[in-house]
Amino acid sequence: MKFLDKAKIHIKAGDGGNGAASFRREKYIEYGGPNGGDGGRGGDVIFRAVPNVNTLIDYRFKTHFAAERGQNGMGKMRTGFSGEDLILPVPTGTVILSENEEIEYADLNTDGMEYLAVRGGNGGWGNLHFKSPTNRAPKQANDGLPGEERTVVLRLKLIADIGLVGFPNAGKSTLLATVTSARPKIANYAFTTLNPQLGVMYAHNREFVLVDLPGLIEGAHTGVGLGDRFLGHAERTKMILHIIDGTEEDWVDRYKAIRFEMDSYGGGLVNKPEIVVINKIDAIDTDTLDERMSVFKKSFGRKKKPEILTISAAGRQGIDTLISQIEKKMMDL
Repeated sequence: MKFLDKAKIHIKAGDGGNGAASFRREKYIEYGGPNGGDGGRGGDVIFRAVPNVNTLIDYRFKTHFAAERGQNGMGKMRTGFSGEDLILPVPTGTVILSENEEIEYADLNTDGMEYLAVRGGNGGWGNLHFKSPTNRAPKQANDGLPGEERTVVLRLKLIADIGLVGFPNAGKSTLLATVTSARPKIANYAFTTLNPQLGVMYAHNREFVLVDLPGLIEGAHTGVGLGDRFLGHAERTKMILHIIDGTEEDWVDRYKAIRFEMDSYGGGLVNKPEIVVINKIDAIDTDTLDERMSVFKKSFGRKKKPEILTISAAGRQGIDTLISQIEKKMMDL
């Protein structure tokens, strides 16, 4: 299934049914009088968060949705049926925004959560309502009111506990495949991951959902590479795993570049608890590893250093320690 995390759609609630203008006509009843019924109410359009779905692909090709119109009123004081509500299922974690994306209408971050987006129009009155001592035979009836309509933007922010960030080819997908049952694409070139990938990591009696985000590069917040659009999926995470390729010469530059992109994006990402994971340590010698680690730790100066772990995702070195530290840190949150 193709991943889609943003869609713009037009929704319209059902119009109300028209009221009826009719009169009672029965044998032996000389003055029957008006008996037109009211129109039915139009259906509402409601968004509902559903589990086990992580894409908005259903809203890519069909972009106009309308609820059912209310039935017109009928004679014998019969009210028309109300139109059925239109329920639009969206993945849990979907944010509903205005067309210009400046107003947030709802954040459906819980399974089963609903948002009434547009209301159906009220049905029109039948002529029975207009009967009075001076107007015994009114012929007027109201038309139903039109339903509300608007264009909205759906933006999905995946629900996950831990977000994996880092430069392309740092080993995020390999780590995800090592600690979970996910099978992301892994290859020896940049931007192997083009869409966020989810996986479930088990630690003793607990489980944590990890999301592997497509690699960032310098200038991502200005649209370079894949841009920073996928960082929205890290907004809901409780913790960040910052993956650095240990074979790179300058860890400090790599770390600061990703932190700058996260800070430029906003959303409080730089304030989340973080574990820095130095990957591919099996590809460098011990002296080089120690030298680069010393430089990296000194770069923080007097600032509080994040927790730093060394692993080889491909060789499964340090994985048990990483899982234990993730569990410990998550329990403290």
